[in-house]
Amino acid sequence: MFTERDVKKAIKGNKKAFAMIMEAEKAKIYRLAYLYVKNENDAVEIVQETVYKAFVSIHTLKNPSYLYAWLKKIAINSALDFIARQKKVTPIHAEIIEAMEAKEVAVESRLDLFHAIDQLDEKYKTIIILKYYEDLPNRDIAEILECPEGTVKSSLHRALHVLRKILREDCVNE
Repeated sequence: MFTERDVKKAIKGNKKAFAMIMEAEKAKIYRLAYLYVKNENDAVEIVQETVYKAFVSIHTLKNPSYLYAWLKKIAINSALDFIARQKKVTPIHAEIIEAMEAKEVAVESRLDLFHAIDQLDEKYKTIIILKYYEDLPNRDIAEILECPEGTVKSSLHRALHVLRKILREDCVNE
């Protein structure tokens, strides 16, 4: 584990402190990347890109207590860039399935939910993932997405509305 003091050292250019921080955070970054690309190798590539971008720009981090939100933002943007480069949209499966199993939701309902989430545009998908799978409060989501908390709330409301609509349409079509 690392401290705020370690983050301050990394901001000032201490490579050992940066390496220690990345070692501690890489699993979280990997899980987040995997939610987007559903492929181990691609997720590892996104982690590497995230670490590189963080290393190059850590001096721009103003508040050490925002490190994790800052890293998440870099990881999300790297994942979205990767997807755009690959021109492939991959379904959200593995980690979401595990998260939903813990809540004992019926298998069929979970699969319908995953399919519906995959149909959302990237903005809504990101907000849903951060809110319900990363369990972040709206304040942290706003910080990561660099938008007001009210925008997060309204976007989340719209995302859930679209999700409900997709799920209703799927039920009617079955």
